[in-house]
Amino acid sequence: MTTPKVLIADNLSPAAVDIFRQRGLEVDVKTGLSKDELIAMIPDYDGLAVRSACKPDSDVIAAATRLKVIGRAGIGVDNIDVRAATSKGIAVMNTPFGNAITTAEHAIAMMFAAARQIPAADRGTQAGEWPKKAFMGRELSFKTLGLIGCGNIGSRVAERAQGLRMRVVAFDPFLTEERAVELGVEKVDLDTLLARADMMTLHTPLTDQTRNILSRENLNKTKPGLILVNCARGGLVDEQAVRELLDSGHIGAAAFDVFAEEPARENVLFGAPNFVATPHLGAATAEAQENVALQVAEQMSDYLLTGAVTNALNMPSITAEEAPRLKPFAALAEKLGSFAGQISDAGYSEVVIEYEGEISELNRKPLTAAALAGLLRASRGDVNMVSAPSILHDSGVKLSETKTEDSPVYDSLMRISTLVNGGWRSLAGTISAGRPRIVEIKEMALEGDFAEVMLYVNNHDAPGFIGALGQMLGEANVNIATFHLGRTEAGGEAVALIGIDAEPPADLLERLNALEHVRYVKVLRF
Repeated sequence: MTTPKVLIADNLSPAAVDIFRQRGLEVDVKTGLSKDELIAMIPDYDGLAVRSACKPDSDVIAAATRLKVIGRAGIGVDNIDVRAATSKGIAVMNTPFGNAITTAEHAIAMMFAAARQIPAADRGTQAGEWPKKAFMGRELSFKTLGLIGCGNIGSRVAERAQGLRMRVVAFDPFLTEERAVELGVEKVDLDTLLARADMMTLHTPLTDQTRNILSRENLNKTKPGLILVNCARGGLVDEQAVRELLDSGHIGAAAFDVFAEEPARENVLFGAPNFVATPHLGAATAEAQENVALQVAEQMSDYLLTGAVTNALNMPSITAEEAPRLKPFAALAEKLGSFAGQISDAGYSEVVIEYEGEISELNRKPLTAAALAGLLRASRGDVNMVSAPSILHDSGVKLSETKTEDSPVYDSLMRISTLVNGGWRSLAGTISAGRPRIVEIKEMALEGDFAEVMLYVNNHDAPGFIGALGQMLGEANVNIATFHLGRTEAGGEAVALIGIDAEPPADLLERLNALEHVRYVKVLRF
């Protein structure tokens, strides 16, 4: 096995380099690369570690012939084309917990700075003006803080605000009532938050749903004198509208760490009254930078060496403890999916995946992803667990999943059914002695191992058919390794699954299809 190779393309703590090397990976540190330089060297690497300066866009990803993972030392992935990476089967990971405390503390600090006009007071004082009467601040205690986003960072801001005796209301579609009670915050809709908040902070990623969430219209719904803090992402707020509301006094003060365009050499907010700005410092502490560097190195190493997935944006998580247990079932899922894909020549409009027995209690998301990768690879070529769910979704094929705790015959059973031209085709398999086995085809019981090359024959059950089939294979000098049969009933529909030692001659399928009672013959490759 070739040693995985990682490129660190942004400034990371030296501790990250040490972790990669201690885990046995090769690592190069090359920062400040131009796009053309990155495109030229990326084909040599399995992993790419970045912060925010390096921008792996669609052109870079297209050139990445062996890249398996991009790791972002930080939360935001605006600089990474996640869609292109997903289509290419590249996992994209971030480190959402390493700088959460640091960013939450910065938001609270910005709130204090805006409420007490600290930067302006500092400038006047150091200029010898002693402007004591020019600044009348506001207390934070007993005010209502509105959080837009109450996840990893927002929840920490809430905890600190409560320490200041603030009341906290939160708008977050993903915040459950139970979690809100646990945090001691009141879950509200956006209009309620806009109407009630004395102070407001944003803690949400920039998505199609959150872009311009504080539009001019929404900002005009806020209380006069609002203190607004944005340490999340530029693009969440209408900056021109904020400037006008600062000038009019409707917004009492604002403090921004992020801007729609960065680096923000110029901005409409610069010079506005009661406005505080910092240059995207939310995660800029020694502790946070060390934490995210360590985390991204561990996550990427785990993925490249063991398949464990942590904090991936485009594939399900798999812990290091889960990976060994899931590995044989993922192999089963991929082979069943491949089988289903290879016999669905006419395409399929719906896919149903069923889990029975012990497998139903495992982490099923990666198993479903593996099954879809096998299914799609038959028609789409280079598809993997990262890209498969996205490709299936974009194709409009309906996917559903069921689980049953009990399995009548096997400890674990997995079944894949595809809807082809109005009829269902189903396959089921299990793990026996650590190996994937096929146990059912089209609801017919049949037990056998998968082979690299197999013949799948669907026929009418009739005396003499198996002998004629075997004779024809012998005449074609095709050596049979395994032979497994199933049927619905005597004289009914039947299947034969035959493992063979090599690719069959090109004309053999034509002659097999010409046999009496044959409905369908297919060469399967696993």
